[in-house]
Amino acid sequence: MKKTLRFVLFGLLALVITTCVAAALIARFTLAPAAGEWQTRIKFGPVDFDVSVPSAIRVATSPWFAPWLDGRSLDTRFGTVHFAWNDSVGALELRCAPCSALLPALGSAPIRLDRLTATVRRDGNALAGTLEATPAANVGATGATLLRGNWDGRLTPKSLPINVDLPDAPIALWYAVLAPALPELQRARIGGSVAMRGQFTLPAGTFALQPRIAQFTVEGLGTEAMLGARTSCGAPAKLSNDSWLARAVIAAEDQRFFTHTGYDLTELTASIDSNQKSGHVERGGSTLTQQLARLLVTGADRTAERKLRELLYAVEMEQTLGKARILQLYLDNAPWGTDLCGADSAAKRYFKRSAAKLEPAQAVWMAAMLNNPQVAVEKWQRDGSIDAARAKWVAEGVRGVTRFQRDALLKNVAAAKFAPP
Repeated sequence: MKKTLRFVLFGLLALVITTCVAAALIARFTLAPAAGEWQTRIKFGPVDFDVSVPSAIRVATSPWFAPWLDGRSLDTRFGTVHFAWNDSVGALELRCAPCSALLPALGSAPIRLDRLTATVRRDGNALAGTLEATPAANVGATGATLLRGNWDGRLTPKSLPINVDLPDAPIALWYAVLAPALPELQRARIGGSVAMRGQFTLPAGTFALQPRIAQFTVEGLGTEAMLGARTSCGAPAKLSNDSWLARAVIAAEDQRFFTHTGYDLTELTASIDSNQKSGHVERGGSTLTQQLARLLVTGADRTAERKLRELLYAVEMEQTLGKARILQLYLDNAPWGTDLCGADSAAKRYFKRSAAKLEPAQAVWMAAMLNNPQVAVEKWQRDGSIDAARAKWVAEGVRGVTRFQRDALLKNVAAAKFAPP
């Protein structure tokens, strides 16, 4: 009896092993990638092998295989993905809760979603479905509970380009979904709506965004108190909007300062494109108002959450402070080198005169330093000059001057030789 039982057990074990080996071989040869095809490496028991991602997607979304995925899950670098099969509409559902992704173009910390659900339907190589993002519980009063949109894409041997369309939704809901931990959401009253179109390409991870924002307002953050704020950087410069330094700073940092409402979508999308090409955040896309929010409130962490906080304060400051006060506060608090901030303190350190008495070329020189003050100071000390190309670009962008004044300014900037600090 024992011999018979042992024989049966060994037989069952051999059958299981044979079945697993056969399944692995079938998967290996069925999903084997062609030369140059998009592929990834998977582990099947003790065996690792490369599979074709397009083939795997076709299999996973086939009506004869997708029902087998129902109730199963898969650990990915974005989070654990749970599968469900909706037979009535022939769609595979993928749910990730929580889900996170690191997008270097948007910061050094991952973007985290509390709950993301996607559906997938396939017709040949054409894919389509829906996207739904749910905010975390108890995140302010958004007036809505679901961020919803549609997506489509076409599978190719080397990539999957995806188009995403998210129609108008309250800005408060976007904040609740993208940054539920922001303390400002408990007291800010956020108005307006956002619609978003995007293009994503896998596996490259490149993306392009086209946001559309309407009637963005913020109340309740208390920025009106900044009307009487005093700087710790030294004496206030008390510069008018048409002073040489004010105009040069606007040319260097925010050329649409007098026309935007705290944010500049053109500059923001351009910065995302630039950061993707470099692989890290090197261009912020922030307006002067956002930079002021960073200086006075949010700090300079390179994260998407900090950018979202900064945006809230910038929009409210535009409504409570006005352009003239924002510009004054920025000039009085902007960094101009290690342990040096404020226009008047910087002008006295570098040129031995007040900011109001700077010559046009000196004003351009100081404004050109703002994108990276410490690097500019080090170059000035080492080479006797700052970045000449950037100084020329700033001089070309100064507004409110005649052609004669601009020509003279460009000539003086090109010839400028100021003693290193």
